[in-house]
Amino acid sequence: MNILVTGGAGFIGSHLADALISDNHHIAIIDNLSTGKPQNIPGNAEFHKIDIASPVVDKIFERGRFEAVFHLAAQMDVRKSVENPINDAEINILGGINLLQASVKHKIRRFIFSSTGGAIYGEQEEYPATENHPADPLSPYGVTKLAFEKYLFFYNFQHRLPYVSLRYANVYGPRQNSEGEAGVVAIFCTRLLKGEKAVIYGDGRQTRDFVYVDDVIKANLLALTFGSAMAFNVGTGVETDINTIYDKIKKHTASSQERIHNAPRPGEQRRSSISYAKIKKFLGWVPSVELDEGISKTVAFFRSQIIRS
Repeated sequence: MNILVTGGAGFIGSHLADALISDNHHIAIIDNLSTGKPQNIPGNAEFHKIDIASPVVDKIFERGRFEAVFHLAAQMDVRKSVENPINDAEINILGGINLLQASVKHKIRRFIFSSTGGAIYGEQEEYPATENHPADPLSPYGVTKLAFEKYLFFYNFQHRLPYVSLRYANVYGPRQNSEGEAGVVAIFCTRLLKGEKAVIYGDGRQTRDFVYVDDVIKANLLALTFGSAMAFNVGTGVETDINTIYDKIKKHTASSQERIHNAPRPGEQRRSSISYAKIKKFLGWVPSVELDEGISKTVAFFRSQIIRS
């Protein structure tokens, strides 16, 4: 298939592009490299350095004759969304609508959206949350992801655009941006390996559902063959607090640094975990990488990056 991957120079997007190429698909990537890295782009992928809101997107669709779109490009920093909700909406909503317009015009057969599980549900009433849990996001980032899912529903209803929305838990693994807000595993790995201070914001008892990137890629590949319009959680259903994550990474990095705590940051949930029962039922997906194994692989990746530098 001819497939477009937005955000394909980023953490999850580059892993997805690699997997699609391994499955003999022809891949084009759109990424403005604001957070993505050129070295993540597969050598045999067609690359366009532009914003998803650019009018050039339509020309890329016209030339590419794409059959499917994986939309991962986003402003994904929760704190930045709180500080500048207008910029967050311009990228995550208006940029996304630009892609939807081109998808309808050029008759895309599959639109697969990388959404968020934790940020959409807000402070949960049940654990793990199912897809039917009330959606009360606590940050503009979560609001934009939920809003775009509503646009997907509209475009399916009005234009018969098939879509799958994948609501990720906290994804971690090799290539994650250690400078970004969302990558606490990557941040801890990099700083402890370098002997630098790694700060835990708040008391560290806040929980997240950590899912390894390889499992997330498997969910995306399964979504490519799914014919209905639906949203799925992609997580483990397990809560792990940040203190535990720090301690596990400390062990794997052989660091002697004790925990350092700072004031909590606005817009963050206290607890989060999401159920994968629905995606298991419809797509046969289950998480397969245990947390200790995933952290070990992630630490090994960042260690290799530090040695090379």
